[in-house]
Amino acid sequence: MQWRGKLIGFLLGLLTRRPVFIVVGLVLGHLYDAGIFSGQSAAARPPTPPASGGGDPYATLGVSASDSDDTVEAAYRRLMSEFHPDRVASAGPEIRELAERRTREANAAWDEIKRQRGR
Repeated sequence: MQWRGKLIGFLLGLLTRRPVFIVVGLVLGHLYDAGIFSGQSAAARPPTPPASGGGDPYATLGVSASDSDDTVEAAYRRLMSEFHPDRVASAGPEIRELAERRTREANAAWDEIKRQRGR
């Protein structure tokens, strides 16, 4: 989770000593952390690079082997929502290809983990 913008907004709001400006500072900090002020839409920003080269399915999903089934499933769903083809449809072809590759890696990792755990 990104927190720098929220912290700076909160501190600037505190300087005014008015609750409404604290809330405004937090909201603006959240928007800054979300990348709204960067000039690019979320679909145009390049996706994060892969966690691993492909060997460990847990590393691909960003979890450890000792995590619960619910945690692993949540990580899988987070990756799938981040790299879903509908989310990157308006992006450039290289970003769409990268998102497609990450989706394939996440699906393969999820299938391998399900097979290992007997689900």
